[in-house]
Amino acid sequence: MSTHFFLLSGPLTVERLSWLEESLKFYFIQIYPESLMYRTTADKPVFTFFLTGDALASIEIPETQQIWSVILSIAAVRIVCDRQELDLRGISTERLKMKNPGQIVDVNSLSDDKQPSFWTDLIAELKHSPATRQPADTAGWFQYESPYMHRSALYGIRFLLAALENRFSAELYADLDGVHMGHIGQNPTDAENIGQRLDELADRAGKSDLAFQILASSHSAAARGYNTFDDGEGIVVSTSGLKSFKIRDISTIVARFRHNHVIFSENAGSVQFPWKNSAPLFDRAEQSSTSFPLLIFITKSPYSTEHAYGAISFAAACAHKGILTRVVFIEDGVYALTGKPQVSPDAAGFNIIDIINAVAGNENLHLFALTPSLQKRGAVKNPELKAVLEIGYPGLGKLMFYLPGNVQAEHQRVLIV
Repeated sequence: MSTHFFLLSGPLTVERLSWLEESLKFYFIQIYPESLMYRTTADKPVFTFFLTGDALASIEIPETQQIWSVILSIAAVRIVCDRQELDLRGISTERLKMKNPGQIVDVNSLSDDKQPSFWTDLIAELKHSPATRQPADTAGWFQYESPYMHRSALYGIRFLLAALENRFSAELYADLDGVHMGHIGQNPTDAENIGQRLDELADRAGKSDLAFQILASSHSAAARGYNTFDDGEGIVVSTSGLKSFKIRDISTIVARFRHNHVIFSENAGSVQFPWKNSAPLFDRAEQSSTSFPLLIFITKSPYSTEHAYGAISFAAACAHKGILTRVVFIEDGVYALTGKPQVSPDAAGFNIIDIINAVAGNENLHLFALTPSLQKRGAVKNPELKAVLEIGYPGLGKLMFYLPGNVQAEHQRVLIV
């Protein structure tokens, strides 16, 4: 079983893989240096990367393949590939496998239908996950992209199905365009029917005496025309949603993040803190907390999509409920911190810098910008953003792996948005 594992399905650019590489270097040099002195056994990796979707292309692209070679030079790192997605894309793992025997897994375990399933392999990591002191019994999926346009919705279905097959209760949390997964009457002719699959998951859970629920953000649902009746107390009824589709205030979703089960998304991770009360403190929660800290990487520019705004709003909601939440603006996400944007007083739009300043006062919300991302773009942080601390790769490593002060938790959740 791995100490840390990541699920990556989006494009793995040189920039993204580079900062992941730097984070791993920090861990193995500062926290686990003994792994560099000898080759650990292949059946006990410290880091496991589960790759599916577009992330698999990084195995063949020369620039990213070279970075993977550096990462895999550490024997405690393993990659598990989605065989079905490899075949779909015609991608071969042979070159990396030859150079790193035993560290690349491209044959998946069998699911209940006797077919190879990458998601069954991922769920196997959760059975005795460091997310809980006891074996985990619930698996959650956070969806913010629309179905059909993005394969992440299908990945969420496959993940939750594998969870139910392995006696986990399953939960889907939908925000932004992710709420479209729960629309009634879906009838695609050239893709799996997401709505039908959700109904099948609910039916399977009921027959197996397992819990299954879908929680959708009422704010996002209202923006997309789902709200038929709102009782003003956080419960919304929609005639456009599936029976299992529950529209609730975002605080209801955040409450699930306070529970100690693993939650994945299209690009996400689970990181175990190496020591309790012994690592150097990098930051601290406002009050003593047992909730798992949340580390959110905002990677997309503001305004053209809701990703940055949605991530900041969700981070603020988590912090408000007592979850220590660290946000790192990274890659194109640093554009949210630059310039001096102006919005007309009568415009319906928003100024992302004003929003950041508005939420920055919460003691459980800590904001950072990766300096190499700013430098790569020739960008400078807006001087008004005094609450946003610039950090380098060592600071990034500390955020990822050091236990924050005032937190009694064994791991933290990582979301890359």
